[in-house]
Amino acid sequence: MSTPSKTPSVISAKPRIAVLLGDPGGIGPEMAVKLLARQRNLDAARVLLIADPVVLAAGERVAGMKLDPLRVHGFDDLRFEDGRPTLLLHDWMEGREPVLGESNEASGRASFEALELATAAVRRGQAEGILFAPLNKHSLRLGGLVHEDELRYMQERFAVTGFVCEFNLTGSLWTSRVTSHIPLKDVASHITVEGVSDAVKIIASALRRAGVAQPRIAVAGLNPHAGDGGSIGMEEIEIIAPAIERLRAEGFDARGPFSPDTVFIGARRGDVDAVVSMYHDQGQIAMKLMGFEQGVTLHGGLPVPVATSASGSAFDIAGKGVAQIEGLQQAFDLCVRMAGGAPVRAPTSAEVAA
Repeated sequence: MSTPSKTPSVISAKPRIAVLLGDPGGIGPEMAVKLLARQRNLDAARVLLIADPVVLAAGERVAGMKLDPLRVHGFDDLRFEDGRPTLLLHDWMEGREPVLGESNEASGRASFEALELATAAVRRGQAEGILFAPLNKHSLRLGGLVHEDELRYMQERFAVTGFVCEFNLTGSLWTSRVTSHIPLKDVASHITVEGVSDAVKIIASALRRAGVAQPRIAVAGLNPHAGDGGSIGMEEIEIIAPAIERLRAEGFDARGPFSPDTVFIGARRGDVDAVVSMYHDQGQIAMKLMGFEQGVTLHGGLPVPVATSASGSAFDIAGKGVAQIEGLQQAFDLCVRMAGGAPVRAPTSAEVAA
């Protein structure tokens, strides 16, 4: 096989997006193949697909689709052709078929190593964004991840010292959160004035890039009924409300703290542009109920856009060929827009339905 030329065969201003298959045991490979089988996606960006050959073949079988990538041997040989993905293969699974429907070390190692290569591509200036099909955090930890989650891993890889946070998008509603992938018993001790302020500021900045001149941001309380005047907890009085007062003094339209069980009712109605939750499930449950199939997760605070669908690895339907890709499609579109320097915006209802 001849060695590919180091000179790109087509010069293009399209953003370069590193695409990962996600957890081999879940629906990620199937979703990624379905996404890249859509020609409009290959026409919108230069795609670098980083994959294990066995996992990619399994994803193609489940999806019932075959990709036609341009294969390269490494970063030194990297080149792109418009309308066609570039494939960088690594044999992390050592020829073994992925075990569908479960977490294991082999799947976690393949996922983790692919993520490491994607961040390397960004650091080398060979990618302007990362899109990954659903990962599984337990598998990642079995495979070598020692960080809280993939966001904190990438924060270290990119030497980011500021606040980072997962954003979740469903339609026009955005969320951020003060704490993320930590045990529920540790949440209260991690709620600080600075943490609440950071979570509001980072999503306000993202919304301004989306064209919202003065983002309206609702801040959820931590306790039932937002503490009920201190009778069910003091965090609202001692931490969250002072943070909101400070933010308002700095010019942010921050509101609350609102009772966690009702804050998303007004948000769904359009009263605000974003909700800041105190912990993972406080926001995720509501967002997934409002639009699970179309949900997008965006990692905020990193130097390049990193996005995925909010659907998770879905081990229960892995291998059945029924995985939907609307959320991953919205994540890809968002990643392309951000990497290309276009204003970031939430998808319209027509785009969600497309």
